[in-house]
Amino acid sequence: MSLLRRTFLASAAGTVAAFGSVAAAYAQTKRDWSGKNPTRYPEPDVISLDKRFDKYKIGNTPILRLATGFLWAEGPAWNGVGRYLVFSDIPNNTQVRWLDDNGKTSIMRNPAGNSNGNTFDYEGRQISFEHGNRRVVRYEYNGKITVIADKFEGKPLNAPNDGAVHPDGSVYITDPGYGSLMNYEGNKGELQLKEAVYRADPKTGRLEKLTDEIYKPNGLCFSPDYKKVYVADTGATHYPNAPKIIKVWDIVDNKLRNGKQFCSMELPGVGAGLADGIRCDTDGNIWSSAGWVGDKYDGVHIFAPNGDRIGQILLPEICSNVCFGGVKRNRLFMTGSQSLYAVYTEALGAHIC
Repeated sequence: MSLLRRTFLASAAGTVAAFGSVAAAYAQTKRDWSGKNPTRYPEPDVISLDKRFDKYKIGNTPILRLATGFLWAEGPAWNGVGRYLVFSDIPNNTQVRWLDDNGKTSIMRNPAGNSNGNTFDYEGRQISFEHGNRRVVRYEYNGKITVIADKFEGKPLNAPNDGAVHPDGSVYITDPGYGSLMNYEGNKGELQLKEAVYRADPKTGRLEKLTDEIYKPNGLCFSPDYKKVYVADTGATHYPNAPKIIKVWDIVDNKLRNGKQFCSMELPGVGAGLADGIRCDTDGNIWSSAGWVGDKYDGVHIFAPNGDRIGQILLPEICSNVCFGGVKRNRLFMTGSQSLYAVYTEALGAHIC
């Protein structure tokens, strides 16, 4: 082989290698979540796993990071009258408000009882589930606070976590106790009750245990017709034998019946993480926050009414909770561990919050 040919081939090989290195580096470049460098459509991190999810995807809308800098963002709830989203930053003991009209955030309440979940009732009043004070409260129009639930059979609740309001005015509550297991998200103290799901009737003041047949009940939502209730079980954080699942019960005369597994949070080939906050759309699909696995898992998992996983929304951090909001209830807000995200969908939230 001539010297000229050897030089040419070496040069070409070097060029190919250099090009390959550049391509590999480009492929490994992390997405810019600052918004300065837009993501090319269609949004690559909204993933259809089943054709049933295709109709909910929008080709020309991105996942946006709306705010960041929190310690553990949780409990997003949409206020339709004020056109704002409220969510908790539990360790910072604050509630934060994101305004739809200018896209800015500000502290809404401080202190906030280390609140976790938030929602609104059918009269537009905010309800919050407080870790630090072991109670569920309602903020009245005059600024006063009404305690909806703080004890069961004379014992303090563990640390109410999340819940939802039924059209009959009752509040369904999950009480896994996380906020009392450490000082970081509440006040460390003994759990005096078995982890359970409750129904509070604000009119009578009665608190009724619905079920404790679950390790650590976390996120909760109703089916579109309010005939079923779904609850995420995060008991695997403290109970080795606890399954990583979402359960479902029928609601019959204000009682829970026929409890069973709705879906598994195991994603074949990737891992098994935990569901946290969950919401239902008008078609009966369950949109579940997901995390504690990492790349290709953390974000939101969408399950069809029969429990099949049909789609994913991938985020660069653990997703703690979700809610539908916006004028048409077609914008999914997602609290990550340190940030707030949102993406438009063709799905519509089934309930007011």
